[in-house]
Amino acid sequence: MRIKAISTVFAGAAVVALAWAAPAVADPPDCVNPDGSPCNVVTPGGATGAIPGGPEGTAGPGLVEGSIPGGPSGQVTPGDVSGCIPGIGCLNIPR
Repeated sequence: MRIKAISTVFAGAAVVALAWAAPAVADPPDCVNPDGSPCNVVTPGGATGAIPGGPEGTAGPGLVEGSIPGGPSGQVTPGDVSGCIPGIGCLNIPR
């Protein structure tokens, strides 16, 4: 029960942090390296980064998002904030 409570607190803190993050004002580019190596792309239109099989994140016009495969994920748009933790659940908060 304690682990579930700690996870819930962590999820809540992550959602609150995402809610206060300023939405990006760029168009996110794709982040793909044919050789499967980690990548990052930063352009005047946005930014994205990924580690193959690992975490990834994107910032673009009105969107900031990030995820860890099999783990937590979240996003912020001008209209809402949402986040999920597998096995715990998801939360969506309109702004």
